[in-house]
Amino acid sequence: MGMSKAMRQMPEPSGRAGEGRGEAALQPASDEARGPSQEHQGTGSAMQEAGAGTLLEAALTRENLQAAWKRVKANKGAAGVDGLDIERTQHLLQTRWPQIRQELLAGTYRPNPVRRVMIPKPDGSQRELGIPTVTDRLIQQALLQVLQPLIDPTFSEHSHGFRPGRRAHDAVKAARAYVQSGKRVVVDVDLAKFFDRVCHDILVDRLKRRIPDDAVIRLIRAYLNAGIMDGGVVVERQQGTPQGGPLSPLLANVLLDEVDKALEARGYSFARYADDCNVYVRSRRAGERVMVWLRKMYGKLRLQINEAKSAVCSAFGRKFLGYELWVAKGREVKCKVAHKAMDNFKARIRALTGRSGGRSMAQVVAGLRPYLLGWKGYFGMAQTPKVWRELDEWLRHRLRALQLKQWKRGTTMHRELLSMGARAEVAHRVAANSRRWWRNSTTGLNSVLTLAWFDQLGLPRLS
Repeated sequence: MGMSKAMRQMPEPSGRAGEGRGEAALQPASDEARGPSQEHQGTGSAMQEAGAGTLLEAALTRENLQAAWKRVKANKGAAGVDGLDIERTQHLLQTRWPQIRQELLAGTYRPNPVRRVMIPKPDGSQRELGIPTVTDRLIQQALLQVLQPLIDPTFSEHSHGFRPGRRAHDAVKAARAYVQSGKRVVVDVDLAKFFDRVCHDILVDRLKRRIPDDAVIRLIRAYLNAGIMDGGVVVERQQGTPQGGPLSPLLANVLLDEVDKALEARGYSFARYADDCNVYVRSRRAGERVMVWLRKMYGKLRLQINEAKSAVCSAFGRKFLGYELWVAKGREVKCKVAHKAMDNFKARIRALTGRSGGRSMAQVVAGLRPYLLGWKGYFGMAQTPKVWRELDEWLRHRLRALQLKQWKRGTTMHRELLSMGARAEVAHRVAANSRRWWRNSTTGLNSVLTLAWFDQLGLPRLS
């Protein structure tokens, strides 16, 4: 019996709600080198109709739950503290769901703690994720599909993160337009451990202003208070909303929208993506005033600015969502890949093309392909064609050196190169310097391991 059949066995609640279509927050704010995410396309429209019951009942309709399950299943993801993956949870819900649904409606359901996972970041630090159980991800997704259409239209137009139809590129384009208009000083604000410091009481208060359903508020409060399991011990939390659950990005936007609206009221030009907010002004003095004011605004929400990562400075050369701005001919402002993102890219490529491991070239390229396509998709806005060509050349150089390393002996290199159509003098020269893989991977070897050869292997081109 499948999940949809289990849902069909549920009694239909009073009232009627439309369908939901998927999860709004597929991933947290993308790090530069991780490549793009499918950013929140079509969250659904399972909104409460006038006089049609509560929002919680709308979230628990058969159609909305089926759509939520499809999204959770498509996103895959690891098991939570119960150790149950997608398939095992599906079997469990076939018998347990009617009881869980009744507990949700009665207000007695208690979510499981989230499982703590530490994700390494390119700078050597770690980001904490909280992985809910698959059952709790289903419930959160169902809630999201009801709440997102109700709340999202009230958010600021300057907020681009974790919203349907918006993505990081929109924030970068807005920043570029502000700088092109002459606002060339940026107030770059990064919040210190934002998701760990969200005050539950303040967040719930802001939710009550937007959500006309006490049952939903109580359930969200239960998720905030569920705690986090680390090393088999459950740690209670009075603040923080761990990244990893479908609801976390929406809750973050609810809290930060208050500052967005205050910036709008003052007429400032700004772009925000999650907890990264850039305000663009015409002078450093104006920027310093904005920074002082923002410290007070975030302080009212019990949030703290990360002084080490925040600054008032020139908009050029300042990283924003993996991009930097620069001035081209004709004083046109363009964007490029930030230096840090470029360093992360090369470090990742070096790791994927290591000269040990016993892999064939086809296997190496297969491992590179998803990362390259994702990286190109995210940084495709960069207006630096020369940089793309240089990266392509550097990558192919590494792969040619790797191929020589795999052939190992000079006799093997000579034989393989001749079989691939190399001239005798080229094959001899490469074989005579068989241990100099990097130096050998230029000039003559390019005529054998050509662009067409890499294309046949399926290596994506960046340029």
